[in-house]
Amino acid sequence: MSRFLSPNCHNCPSRQSPLMSCCVQEELDFIATSKTAQFYHKGQTIFQQGSPVLGMHCIHQGKVKMSKVGGDGKEHIMRLVRQGDVMGFRPLLSGGPYTTSAVALEDSVVCFVPRPDVLRIIQSNRQFANVLLQQMAAGLGEAEERLLRMAYKPVRERLAEALMVVRRTFGPASPSSVPFSTAISRDDLAALVGTAKETVSRLLTEYKDEGIISTRGSQITILNEEKLVAISTRYD
Repeated sequence: MSRFLSPNCHNCPSRQSPLMSCCVQEELDFIATSKTAQFYHKGQTIFQQGSPVLGMHCIHQGKVKMSKVGGDGKEHIMRLVRQGDVMGFRPLLSGGPYTTSAVALEDSVVCFVPRPDVLRIIQSNRQFANVLLQQMAAGLGEAEERLLRMAYKPVRERLAEALMVVRRTFGPASPSSVPFSTAISRDDLAALVGTAKETVSRLLTEYKDEGIISTRGSQITILNEEKLVAISTRYD
């Protein structure tokens, strides 16, 4: 997969996303000529926390984690993103550096639109600007909720909630009779939950013994989503 065709903005699946669907034909033509596309191997950094913001990234294919290194030197995953999602627009608008790092969780193709071109569309397309503001507000709300849950929820409940976040982010939008399964490392789950890797491994074993999940290496399959939801919402 090291070779790929540069995505066509006009028939890209991301064209149907809330943000890109705001763009008219002329703006899509403009983006198509100004953007670049890059292939990233699993584990490769797309952008680094603290580095200058040069533009906006749109995931054409793959899965990405957006994480922050805290004062304790530990990684904390702030957000999981997938095909059709955009990254880097909050610091792009504020003018500051990247507040998180973005790393590919699997082989991914990511498009990049330079900052001046994004600002040009924001200035000319009010609907595009409004959707960006809505996404920023939603992101801030999610961050507040996350901080609150980290403060009062036990780790067992937080892990169940993290698995449901993974399910909602990377799973199919419509209900399926096939159990959801994905590969995610114990380190990444620990960074998502805010605990130690050893604690995540112990709790996953408990879930497995209770028939809630099955595991095979880094692959986790949710067998009983209803029970997982019940655990995750116990203190809501």
